[in-house]
Amino acid sequence: MSDQTHYELFVRRKLGAQWTLEMASEVRANALQAAEEVLVSGRAIAVRVTKETLDPETREYRSISIFTKGQVDGGKAKKEVENLDPLCVQPADLYTAHARERIGRLLEGWLARHNATPFELLHRPDLVERLEASGTDLQHALQKIAIPEAEARGMSVHELIRTFQGLVERSVAQLMKAAKKGLLPDLDKEGFASAAERLASDPDRAFLLGAGVAASIAPATTWAGKIIRLLDLADAAPTEPKARAAALHALEQPLGEIIGSKAGMADLLSGAEDLGSTLAAMTRLAGGAQVEVLIKVEPGVRQCMPELSGAAKRLGVWLASNEFPNVRAAIARRVLKELNGVRRLKPADADAEIEFLRALAMSLTAAAGRLLPPEDITTAFTVRSKTLLNGEFIEALLGRDRSAREEVQTLIRLAENVMGAVNKRQAARWLGANITALRFEKEIRQGPESPTAKLSGLAALQKSLARSGLVREDYEPLCQKLGEVGGLVEADNRLLAMLVRAPAPLPQRLSLLIRLAQGDAGPTGPVADRAKLEALKLARAPESRDALKGSPETMDLLKGLLAQQQAAA
Repeated sequence: MSDQTHYELFVRRKLGAQWTLEMASEVRANALQAAEEVLVSGRAIAVRVTKETLDPETREYRSISIFTKGQVDGGKAKKEVENLDPLCVQPADLYTAHARERIGRLLEGWLARHNATPFELLHRPDLVERLEASGTDLQHALQKIAIPEAEARGMSVHELIRTFQGLVERSVAQLMKAAKKGLLPDLDKEGFASAAERLASDPDRAFLLGAGVAASIAPATTWAGKIIRLLDLADAAPTEPKARAAALHALEQPLGEIIGSKAGMADLLSGAEDLGSTLAAMTRLAGGAQVEVLIKVEPGVRQCMPELSGAAKRLGVWLASNEFPNVRAAIARRVLKELNGVRRLKPADADAEIEFLRALAMSLTAAAGRLLPPEDITTAFTVRSKTLLNGEFIEALLGRDRSAREEVQTLIRLAENVMGAVNKRQAARWLGANITALRFEKEIRQGPESPTAKLSGLAALQKSLARSGLVREDYEPLCQKLGEVGGLVEADNRLLAMLVRAPAPLPQRLSLLIRLAQGDAGPTGPVADRAKLEALKLARAPESRDALKGSPETMDLLKGLLAQQQAAA
């Protein structure tokens, strides 16, 4: 696809609302897929995807709508009732991942006070007795779920509460009955491998092994302690394929719940100082061999990725294998969720924020497919890039003590690390405001550096702009402005005239003129054009032939200049 085209997704959140930009992508399929996902998830009532094409003559973007769906005309929404049956109708339904996630939200406060997960609540009789004895916690949870469900399904709140109460009572009775009959295994006495092998063919093996795991991790007083106990059980898992699969499945559920919670992850990565360090540690934890290889070959990544220790290091070894895929996925989703948020990675250090974002992008891209789909990673970093281009972050990034040239260098580095066509354009606007400012020209022309150092610095800025990932239409005017400033520096100091008449040997003078003409020792533009004329004039002088015979390096430079001139013609 041409670098002059990108696609923008606009959404309408509710009836009567204005269209707002949700995302931009250089890939048409990604924009269309994102539009469908926004509608399916209910985050908007209508979507529109437009194709933005840069007009080469006017330098303005032309917009063409290629996809619209939903309540585009602002019509009234139709209320649909998909299913009048409760989500959970039997005790086994409460043990599904979806149900456990909802239980965790409904009883979040109570579970946090008892240092337990939904998995443990469903498998430990002692926790169930505590919840029933609390009186109001369970009742409030049932009300919180019954009220919105009743409204969505057109049912009575009291009817749904009675339904859920009956379901809870049957589930509690099933757990208590199994405990009284002595069916729940004691892994500390029997051994995890033995219990898993004994129950491998039992139709209730998931429930029974889960109860044994929950009882085994109950004595731990911290989340990291629970993880250590779970990993101890994993080390003791049987080798027989069927029994091992059942054993590891029983461990993966509580492990995923602990890792997926903020408190559990914070306890596991207790050394993380801020969000950036936390996400870096999480990426290393789940990234496996791909991230470890990247750490070895990329100094920037190695500097940002913290060393894992204790329970985190042990867990990383397990996740590097093919075991616990759902835990890896939970960590990856958590990283992606934070990247799509607005919290700063490094609140006290804007420069470090860019470095950490770059390291995370490289690491997640290296592990793409194993952790997350590549398009999800691209979308997340495009969203995160927006937070780097607001005025507050730019002000924190530039500070107050940088020179004008240092500010431009910093903004170029920022442009290199943002993703998405819209974000690249915004970065170009920030660069344009600084490069075209009178302060930049004044500091360059009146600065204490030598004229050759100033020209060399401007040439370096031009090269950095060309490598920054900006489209040609955005960076070429900036390079042209840098060339104009270089021309003023040369004119202020009459550098070329002095160089031509300098007492230095002709090969030395000619080499510097050619390097200026080729944009190596100075910026392209007026300086390069004048240097090219002076170099050719000097090379054609009769007395220059003998002097150049003894300098093959200078002759090679001259041949390169002539070839460049012929190619341009």
